[in-house]
Amino acid sequence: MRVVVKLGGSLIREATGIIDRLVEEFAPGGVAQEKETFGKVASEKVASGKVASGKEERNLEKEASVRGRSGEDSSDTCPECIIIVPGGGIFADAVREADRTFGLGADASHWMAVLGMEQYACCLLDKSRAAATHSIKNPEPGVSIFFPYGLLKAEDPLPHSWDVTSDTIAAWVAHQTGARFVKVTDVDGVFLEGELVREISAPALAATGTSCTGTSCTDRALPEFLLKNRMDCMIVNGKYPERVLLAVYGRPVLGTWVKGNI
Repeated sequence: MRVVVKLGGSLIREATGIIDRLVEEFAPGGVAQEKETFGKVASEKVASGKVASGKEERNLEKEASVRGRSGEDSSDTCPECIIIVPGGGIFADAVREADRTFGLGADASHWMAVLGMEQYACCLLDKSRAAATHSIKNPEPGVSIFFPYGLLKAEDPLPHSWDVTSDTIAAWVAHQTGARFVKVTDVDGVFLEGELVREISAPALAATGTSCTGTSCTDRALPEFLLKNRMDCMIVNGKYPERVLLAVYGRPVLGTWVKGNI
């Protein structure tokens, strides 16, 4: 199992707990006990009163069945490899402010923002028990935090624009590694007219806009990238670590499934 987890900068206070839970689950040298995990998650949901209705659970299982047939994950036979791609968060926000103040060029803004991702990666590495990696070739088993600057600078695979942020960079990493793609953010998923959308196509997502407080909470380039590369993305709320685990395992979970493999 190979999964790329884009960990949003908005979760900087929760990120250490999320990563360490993943490290606990997917520690190198051990075998993740999926059945036990979901027994524990179910118990936590019961204890917290967050158990979905029977209808909702049936719908979730149906969604998971469809996802399982999509062929999205080409690495089911691989050891458990979880690659954490850091967002930009406050570090990228500083670059945005510098751009607004000084009128930076697109190239400068792009690489400074990627370096902002590296700063967040340094923070995550310092505060968690995950390993560091500067390469996505033959990823090591377990949980690794990806430092993206070196590889992106060498290959330069994406446009230099504020439309392309850590979301699309993480999707590119998932595409390059043949991994499933999970976006972990601070909201439950995509909202339309105040309601959580459980499933949406990439073209429909592009049409909704990109405001986290409004509808989609993704960068503008992500829907097109997913569609072009026939990829799906699961968006979940990282304030609930059990949802992250469920999404990593490809199991039914509260969130938004973005369909690019259509």
